Amino acid sequence: MKKIIALIVAVLFVFAVASISLAAEEKKMEPAKKEAAPAKAKAEKKVAAKVMQVTGEVAAVDAAAKTITVKGKKGDVVISVDDKTLADVKAGDKVTAKYTTADGKNTAKSVIKKTAAAKKAAPAKKAPAAGY
Repeated sequence: MKKIIALIVAVLFVFAVASISLAAEEKKMEPAKKEAAPAKAKAEKKVAAKVMQVTGEVAAVDAAAKTITVKGKKGDVVISVDDKTLADVKAGDKVTAKYTTADGKNTAKSVIKKTAAAKKAAPAKKAPAAGY
């Protein structure tokens, strides 16, 4: 009888030690998973948060691809635009476009068409006062 009880206690002891060691391994793995997820989210936010701007003349309008090409100081930039912007802008217009880049494609956030500023009329010269 003593041998049976000793055997049962020994088996229970082995199961207890095994379960404690498995629980410790799982705790080590959980923080690694939690740290990887925020790092990925931060990387996605950095890409999405960057808004770039180009100012220049519209070199081309491609209605089929729904894009405009703007000649900027650093070179030509091809930007995808919506239908309304595509209808409003034509080649030769001066624009300022804000856009984001995702998956190698530039997508317009806003396109502002610059209008020619009306020249201010020169003030009329006053005639000299008579008698002086």
